[in-house]
Amino acid sequence: MDCPACGGPVTLEVGPDRLPSTSLTDVVLDAAEDERFDVVRTCWDCGWQEERRLRVEAIDTTAGDADAIERARLLEEITDELAAIEALGTLEDTLAEVRRQRRLEPAAEDTNENATE
Repeated sequence: MDCPACGGPVTLEVGPDRLPSTSLTDVVLDAAEDERFDVVRTCWDCGWQEERRLRVEAIDTTAGDADAIERARLLEEITDELAAIEALGTLEDTLAEVRRQRRLEPAAEDTNENATE
């Protein structure tokens, strides 16, 4: 895009919590419902600047694996929860429980396949 004031080149930055090099496309595709972000366009020749605040109202996915999408959402939620835990003991206990659950998963799946109705 060219600057509406002088015709010079315009840079686009998406923020506030993203690197200046983050593309608008990546932010939109990674956005969650009700997420808000700012888009700032700046002309470094004349100083013209425009800031817009955007909010994602809804996300409709028409293609893709629903299980993969749900898994990614759950992984993000788990990661956020883990990042908020301050106590090292709690993290160690959580890791031990996850490993225990993973050991139990194949046995639970085998049992369901062999069950008769």
